[in-house]
Parts: sequence; structure tokens; C-alpha cells
Amino acid sequence: MQRRFFLKQSGLLAAGAGFSKFIPIAGPFTANDFSGTGVPFDKKLDPAWVRSLYERGQATVYRKKKQELRYIGMPVGGICCGNVYLGGDGRLWLWDIFNKNQAGAIPKTLPIKLEGFNIKEIHNGEGTLYLEPAVQESPFQQGFALIIRQGSEKLVKRLQHEDWDEIEFVATYPVATIRYSHKGLPVEVEIKAFSPFIPGDELNSGLPVTVQSIEVKNLSDKEVSVSLVGWVENKILPETGKTQKEFSRSNKILTGLPGVPRGLSLEAHTENEDIRKAPDFGSLAFASTSGDIVCHSSLQGSPDFNVMSGFLKEEVGSPLAILSRSFKVPAAKAVTSDFMIAWHMPNLILSAIPDKGRYYSVQFEDAAAVASYVAGKYQWLRHKTMLWHDTWYDSTLPWWFLERTFLNTSILATTTSHRLSSGRFYAWEGIGCCEGTCTHVWQYAQAAGRIFPALERDTRQRVDLGISFFSDGSMGYRGEANMSPAIDGQAGTILRFYREHQMSPDDHFLKDNWLSIRQAVQFLLNQDRNKDGMEDTPLENTLDAVWKGEISWIVGLCIAAARAGEEMALEVKDEAFAGVCREYVEKGRKNMEQYLFNGEYFIHRQDPVEGKKEIGSYNTCHIDQVYGQSWAWQVGLGRILDKEKTMSALRALWKYNYMPDVGPYIKEHPGGRFYALAGDGGMVMNTNPRHDEQPYGEDAKAWQLGYFSECMSGFEHQVAAHMMAEGMTEEALVLTKSIHDRYHAYKRNPFNEIECSDHYGRAMASFGTFISASGFTYHGPKGYIGFAPKLSAGNFKAPFTAAEGWGSYAQQKSHDGFSAQLKVLHGRLKLKKITVELDENFKARSVSVLLNKRKLPCTIVQKGAYCEIGLPDNILVTQNKRVLVKIGN
Repeated sequence: MQRRFFLKQSGLLAAGAGFSKFIPIAGPFTANDFSGTGVPFDKKLDPAWVRSLYERGQATVYRKKKQELRYIGMPVGGICCGNVYLGGDGRLWLWDIFNKNQAGAIPKTLPIKLEGFNIKEIHNGEGTLYLEPAVQESPFQQGFALIIRQGSEKLVKRLQHEDWDEIEFVATYPVATIRYSHKGLPVEVEIKAFSPFIPGDELNSGLPVTVQSIEVKNLSDKEVSVSLVGWVENKILPETGKTQKEFSRSNKILTGLPGVPRGLSLEAHTENEDIRKAPDFGSLAFASTSGDIVCHSSLQGSPDFNVMSGFLKEEVGSPLAILSRSFKVPAAKAVTSDFMIAWHMPNLILSAIPDKGRYYSVQFEDAAAVASYVAGKYQWLRHKTMLWHDTWYDSTLPWWFLERTFLNTSILATTTSHRLSSGRFYAWEGIGCCEGTCTHVWQYAQAAGRIFPALERDTRQRVDLGISFFSDGSMGYRGEANMSPAIDGQAGTILRFYREHQMSPDDHFLKDNWLSIRQAVQFLLNQDRNKDGMEDTPLENTLDAVWKGEISWIVGLCIAAARAGEEMALEVKDEAFAGVCREYVEKGRKNMEQYLFNGEYFIHRQDPVEGKKEIGSYNTCHIDQVYGQSWAWQVGLGRILDKEKTMSALRALWKYNYMPDVGPYIKEHPGGRFYALAGDGGMVMNTNPRHDEQPYGEDAKAWQLGYFSECMSGFEHQVAAHMMAEGMTEEALVLTKSIHDRYHAYKRNPFNEIECSDHYGRAMASFGTFISASGFTYHGPKGYIGFAPKLSAGNFKAPFTAAEGWGSYAQQKSHDGFSAQLKVLHGRLKLKKITVELDENFKARSVSVLLNKRKLPCTIVQKGAYCEIGLPDNILVTQNKRVLVKIGN
């Protein structure tokens, strides 16, 4: 099947800006609006649509009646525990918990040629699930049904799309809400679905369990009798069982022991050691925290057998575990039942990695033990998860923006991410694709370091400065899979050292690792062969090639890393090395601005000997050209490049690389993978504004050329974060919303941003846009925290995370005063200095700081619009305590 025919048949050649189902966001365009390369310089964005981007709005709700449920797959397991999807109708599917190490969320092949990549058919790495999103499939039967008793009659409603007039899915990761309604029915149902998720607590956020809290509400004025029935089929060894028969399955009722929930353990039994070592050997548990749950180890034993046998089939050797609860719901009241499914599949083996097994298997003997642990702490786990959910979305920032910038954190709860029995974090780039926690991909992923900082610190120390570290300071960029350095991965990891230090409660991480960090920085500086502050040693980069010459995005990233090295050196009082880094930064910045800026944007200056013989971005407009400055804003390093030149570069990216509809461009520049289609808005990787005849080098057959005409969301999020930090608020919102719309549930799975396979790690760069929108700066060891909101600064509220806790920040501005409130909702926060941004002409003449009702001595220093409030000693703000700041003029 030819590519064009396939796309046409799939209905994916939508015309106009915006997907055909939706109102166009831009245009109309004519041929005269394009530059000859498919890029409209005037984006013609609809003013009403642009205004809507700033509005608070409401949570995104996907509906059955709008055909928006079929592709939804929200990860609802613990981080690094496998991948369980929550479907749009509330059913659980995929169940990638059996250690298959499959390539892609649902492996799919399509008969489409990509000649540039020299492949005759495409797989998940090329975007098959972008073209044809997966729909619900599961290796075993699982679900819930409502049995409503009215006299002698029984009305059965399964919690799935066929049985309800309307189902609504509220897409607020890490908790989804699913509502079921049906005309004439005396009840409606609501599910809260989640796995425990508590920022800063990677242990309780890494439990192999998924929870469904099911509320039945009586809409009538009479009492209603209801039975809620759930089932899970015992299909332990789903793959091994296709060829091996030397085992049996059974369901064991869990009762009678203190701390053990009501439920069943789903087990497999065998004397065959090879089977016991199989990847899919283990156990499940289906349990409830409700004390009146009735357990049945098979369908045959259930009192509702006659009802359930109409839609369930129990196969020989695969018994169904049944839980039921019968209750009466008073008029206009509701009853809630909490269910959990836990799993324990310990036999994880990844090639080339000595670490084996899963971290949760060290904590728990089997799935029943997981369920017991969760049941014993259920109220606390549920409360903390809901508290984070409510804290995150209790903000003045737009709902859609909060959703898109945070939901990619769910990548940690897919089989992209693993935690091995040794405690080591290990990840693919995307599910089953490109091993080794690749430094030049994962350095973009801002979410993990802010949400689970201890996990990131451990990875820096255990892997980057341990397994992957060499005596010359270089770091292998894929761990055991590839021990050679990548230049951007080296620089980005140095910046991560600084971020991980900032997200620490004290300076032990930096001091304990300084000598190795210093070596890593020195290795980076040594790659500047001609000592002009611009890295020019050919090394691997994230576009899978060794580029020669002086490349703006790599040069700038190295400058940012050297700047981070300077700051770290100063903190450990290594003045001599701080001076070395400072000299590199100053020289590099001056030369980059002089020699790599073409008057409009930053470029790749070709090697003076090799010229353009090999692939590179050269005089094109590259998406990452000022990535170093973007990283600098993320960790509070300030400006490392000239503001005007940086802004010019970002404006060039907006002008030449952003398109409300990428269709005309990719039609003129085919060959890329399928991460955006006609009708989708996005920012492509490279454009050729100067119309160079050989824009990407003389080797026009390099397979990596296909990357240049693609939209890869992780890179786009990085640019959006930078634009937001620089005050290009509208452009940042448009770009982020374009990605959000590309992943609207009518088109594909909103929770699966695809780049070289599913749930791609780089997409967690989206959290950086939230950091920029809040203007958040933080340094745990120094006790510094700061906010400079880019949106609704006059009345702003947003969450924050810190080294030992998290909470909410709010501020209000008026013509005669400024006030702010910092409330810790979990853990604690050490404070010595608070930084805020005042209006430009506001002169701070007085300040007061209260810790709850206790007045604290403080100092105030104003530097332009920024105001630093200093406290004489570190104060400790504990849970449910708040700091109030008032500034008068």
C-alpha cells in the first residue's frame, strides 16, 4: 500500500488549519501567504481562539456522544511498575505488566515506506499509533457491573460504553473521573481512578496497584438496592501458557488476617523452575477496603452467576475472581466502594543490564502483600493523592495548560520507565525503543527532577557518576548499552547535576560528588579544541549523528553547563575552577554571538576543513538553537546570551518553524516520521529561510535528514518553555495548545506523546513550560524560593514542589501594595530568602513577613522589578503552615 493511498484511506489528509472536526484556529490562507516552502509567515491566528488560551476554563471532559473515548489510555499504575491503561469508559486495558519488553504500547506495523530511513514498513518508532491509535485490548477479562434490584427484577449495567447513554471522562492526571448516566435510570455512577501519586515520595508513588473508587448516587426520592460486582480473570503466564502446560491457576480468598483486605489472590502454581523464572510469572490481587465485600474464587460460585454468565465466560484453567458488594442507597444519597488490583511480576530482565528484577519485588513478597500494604495505608494514600491533584489544578493558570504540562509525567508510569531491584532507575527513550536512559533525551525531561528529585539524584550518582563515568570525566550516554559520550548529553547532565543539587535539602549531594562533577565539566571544556569557548569536537548528539563544526545549540548548551559548573564550584569554594568556567562562559558567549548569529538567528558554522561534507543544520533555522539559554532559565542561572539576539532567534523560530497547519510544509518536505499530519499545528525541527541549495550538507542521503521536517513534541515543549520565560507568552501558549490539540482524544490517545515510540521521555520537557509560567526559582540548600509569574501576575496562584515538600503559592498586586502567600501542604520547606517580581514602577518601601501569625524579622532589597525578602535565619515551614508577605510602597 502506498503512503499517500494509506493516508487518504485513513482520513488523515485533512484540509485547512486545524483538524476537520474542529473550528480552524487560523486562516484562511491562499498560495500567496506561503514563502515557497510551505511556511506562512503571518500565522493568521483567530483572535477569539488566542484569547481562549488565557482563560481559566474548565477541566477537559471527553464524552461518549462526541466519540472521544475510544483511544483514551491514561496510565494508572505506580511509577516504574509497568503500564496499565484506564480507558475512556473506565475499563482497564493494555496490562503491560508481564515484562514483555515490547516495542511500543501496542506494537503495530503499517505498510508505509520511508525511503529516507530505508524502511519498507513503519513501526511504533515511526509513529504508527499516531496514524492509527490503539483501541482497547486486554490479555484478560476485567470489569465492573451494577445490578439494580427493583422488586423481583434485576437491571444490569456494565461500566463500559455499550451500556450507558453518556459517559464523561475528566482528564486530570494523576486522577481521572469517569461519570456514567442513563436516561430513566434511578442512579448515576462516578469513578475516581488512580494509583497513589505523591510528589517527593517515589516509594509510595511506585506501588504496583491501580485503584477505582466507585460512587453510586441515588437520583430518585426512594431507596435503591444495588449490587456492585467486579471481576478479574486469572491469566497469570499469558504468554508462557501458550506453549507450556506444567502449571495451574487458582484464586485464593484473602480473609481472617489482621491488615489483610477483603479480596482474592490470583496465583499460578508450578514445580517447573523455568516457568517460575518466566517474565510473566507472578501474582495479582483483587481486593477492596470495604468490610462487607463478598469474595468468590470463580464465576460458578457467584450468586450472580445467572446474570453475569450472560456477558462473562470462564475458561477452564482461567478462573474469574469475583468481588461483590450489596447495599442500599438512600434517596438523594451516595455510597462509595473502593477496589484495587495489585500485581507482582518480579522477573524483569533487560538486555545488557546486570540489575534484574523489579524494585517493588524487594518490598513485597507477592501481590497480596501489595494489596495489604495499600489497604493498611489507604486513607492516607488516597488523601495525599487527591491533595496533590487538587493542589495542582487549584491555580489561576488555564486548565488545559495545567493538563498538558503535567500529564506527560505519566511516562514514568509506563514501560518506558523501570526501577530495578537494586533501586536503579532505567528507561528507554520510548516504550521498547533505544535503551540506556539516554542522556541526550532524558536531559530534556524536566518533570522527573521536580516531582521525584530523590530518584533523579540517585540516577546522577549511581549511573552518570558511577556506571557510565570514566576517569577523563566523560559519561557514557546510554549506560552499559553505549559507553561513549554524547556532547549534548554531557552538557545537559551537568545542568542536571546543578538542578538535582538545587532540589536537595542540603549540600551533601554536591559536596559528596564534586570531584567527579568537576571532571565532567572539565571534559566538556576540553572539547573546545581551538579554545574559543565554542565546542567543536565531533561527538554524538540527539539527532543521532556526529556533526562537525561549531553548532549553536551545542555551543550554547555547553556554555550553560559551564555556567552551572561555575555556580557549583563557587558553592564548594573551588574558586580556581569557578574562574576556569567563568572564562569559558565569557569567551564562548562573545564568540557565539559574533560568529554564530547571522543577523536573525543562530546557526551551525561549518568545519573549516570538512566544510559541509556531512550532515548538519548549517544556515537553517534549528529548533534548539538557543536551548542553552532555555536550560539556564530552568535552573535560575539568568541570562547567558544577549537578550536581543536570543529574542530574535525565538522570533525566527516562530516565523519560520511554527505552522498552524503543517500540511503544506510536509507536502513540500516529505520523508519524516508521523508525529504531525496535515491539519495539525506544530513547530518543525528545521527550516531553510535562506533557500540554501544544500541546507543540511552535501550528504543528502543521510537517513537522519528525515528528522528535519518532523514535529517532535519534546523539542517543541522546550521552545515553549523558553518563549514563556522570555515573555513571549502568546507564542508559548499557542505552541503548547497546538500539541494539546494534536493529542485530542477524538484523534488519538491524549496521554501518549509519540517520538521514536510511545510515551517518549523527552515529552516531559512540558513541565518546564509550567516552571517558566510560574517564574519559579528554587535552591533547597540555600533556602531560596522565588516566583515571577508570566500569566495573570496580578492575581496568580499555582502549585510548587521543593526538596522536602510541596504546596501552593498565591500573589496579588495592586497600585499600592503587593501580597503573597506560600502554603506548605505536604512535607516541609526550608526558607531563608523569597524573591518576587513587582510591577516595573513599584517602589518597595516596607515589608512584613508572617509565619502563620508570628511576625518574622526580615530585610528587603529591590533590584529593578525584583524584590528579595531575606530572613535572618533559616525558617522551617511545616505542613499546613503558611508564610504571608506584604510589601507596601
